[in-house]
Amino acid sequence: SCLVGSEMCIRDRFKIRPSAGTYFQLLDYSDISEEKDDVLAQKWTIENKVSSIPVSVFYHNPVHKNVLRFCFAKQDETLMRAAEILSLL
Repeated sequence: SCLVGSEMCIRDRFKIRPSAGTYFQLLDYSDISEEKDDVLAQKWTIENKVSSIPVSVFYHNPVHKNVLRFCFAKQDETLMRAAEILSLL
């Protein structure tokens, strides 16, 4: 079940991008959706209560497509709940 192994399910659904020396993890969602990152970030925040930062906002000419930035400087309970939600998307 994905709820039991939420972290593993996230690895199955998302491509995890390296992000050293930061409190953020980049997740490539190209296997889930083709929506623009800013549109999807807003949609998931409203519909699923999981917030992310669209990577495109950091670039004049975006170089990363289908990538969202998630902060992991959170309480363990918050991270587990987010992992459960993301694993079901």
